Amino acid sequence: MMQPIHKFNFKSVLPLAALIILSGCSSKQDIQQWLDRQREIVVPRITPLAKPVPFVPAAYAQSTAPDPFESDRLTKALRAQNAGNDTLLQAELNRRKEPLEAFALDAIAMIGSIDKKGRQIALIRANDLIYQVRLGDYLGQNYGKVTKITEGAIELREIVQDPSGEWIERNTTLELRQSQEKS
Repeated sequence: MMQPIHKFNFKSVLPLAALIILSGCSSKQDIQQWLDRQREIVVPRITPLAKPVPFVPAAYAQSTAPDPFESDRLTKALRAQNAGNDTLLQAELNRRKEPLEAFALDAIAMIGSIDKKGRQIALIRANDLIYQVRLGDYLGQNYGKVTKITEGAIELREIVQDPSGEWIERNTTLELRQSQEKS
């Protein structure tokens, strides 16, 4: 059989511990003298703070620069950058924008196609609206022109900048998005 474990009684030890601690301190004056000597011996070393640099306000000199909040600032900047030296982009900058050019290609979905009098027409969903797209129409934010429409895809010619800053043509395909629902 196990015997009960006796609990340690802190109440009986507490007065004994207080007596031992108090007997170590001879007097309050001895402690004060020791503290005074320690203050004389130990000299703190404080490095002075550097003087603050005065603030000199700068004048706003960007009043002649293009407004960063203007909606057509990219178009204006592209025109200024490529003034007369890039015919590939000039034709795109001089034409009127079409509604589907406001959407990125990943926000546009091809949902079908129809053949109307021998001409292929793609059905596009953007922002929960359905649009009809024909050859020569534009969509996407990179001047994407529709070059071919098939039953399962739309081929686009986009104009983008390469890493060196030159404007180049790039072919892109927007494929038919199959419905996720099955009956």
